[in-house]
Amino acid sequence: MSQYIIRRLLQMIPTLIGISIIVFAISQLVPGDYITATQNPNLTAERIAQLRALYGLDLPPVQQYFVWAKNMLVGDLGQSLQHQMPVTKVINTYVWNSFIIAFFSFVFSWIIAAFVGVFSAQFQYSFFDKVVTLLVFLLMSLPSFFIGLLAIKYFALDMKLLPTGGMTTAGLNATGWAYIKDVGLHMFMPVVVMTTLSVGGLTRYFRTGMLEVIRQDYIRTARAKGLKERTVIFKHAFRNALLPAITLLGFELPGLFGGAMILERVFNWPGIGQIYLASLNLRDYPLMLGFTMFLAVLTLLGNLISDVLYGVADPRIRLK
Repeated sequence: MSQYIIRRLLQMIPTLIGISIIVFAISQLVPGDYITATQNPNLTAERIAQLRALYGLDLPPVQQYFVWAKNMLVGDLGQSLQHQMPVTKVINTYVWNSFIIAFFSFVFSWIIAAFVGVFSAQFQYSFFDKVVTLLVFLLMSLPSFFIGLLAIKYFALDMKLLPTGGMTTAGLNATGWAYIKDVGLHMFMPVVVMTTLSVGGLTRYFRTGMLEVIRQDYIRTARAKGLKERTVIFKHAFRNALLPAITLLGFELPGLFGGAMILERVFNWPGIGQIYLASLNLRDYPLMLGFTMFLAVLTLLGNLISDVLYGVADPRIRLK
């Protein structure tokens, strides 16, 4: 197992190099830079040239890449032009806000999808299964901003049960449990909306995986031996039905830190998604490139974790 993990980690190095080249090349294809994107009418041509030289934007693209890659190797992702602080500090400041709502959404969506998908497969073609299938396709077809705005209208504006947005109440300055309660009230709607959007696709994965497993011979043998149906489903069938869902688990790791651009904008949540979107609009290349590479590393690690979990969930799989 340890040799397999070390070999996979070494294989990530050329992959990351390729990703860095592609991402940097794409950024160079975008017209303009941070200086021109600001559109400040007070900047003269001489001042623009000075600023471009100061930020290294006047260098040839190849030289810019090697300077950026060299700094990245020592943990320096550069200076955010928009925030005027290191990219690592910007990411560390906002990424945990996104992680909070993404983590709770991840836990709730997987728990709900697992139980609903299992029971939907167990009672295939029943009224419950038909209702679940209808709701799943309905949730998968609705855009996130529509559900978010609908939740704000009913729960915040009409019923006045929850705040309309933000992470904390302005001017409250609460600490301790009062602060946790305030943040919990503000994050309730984003978590519910993200869970609602995620649970549909996951339910289909669990249902499909369970339908394939419960038709296997060893499941019929377990039932013939007189085992309780709950034991057959959750002890024998559910473990193998997890295999298709484990594939998705690898993509959940970057999703926990990647932020939700649209929902964070709708609920005015100070997450990394909004900051990343602003960096694209303002041509803040150091922040854009640094965060993209951060997500690339998480994606590769997530795939590695998925492969390892395959071996844990199914002893027949050997990691070589």
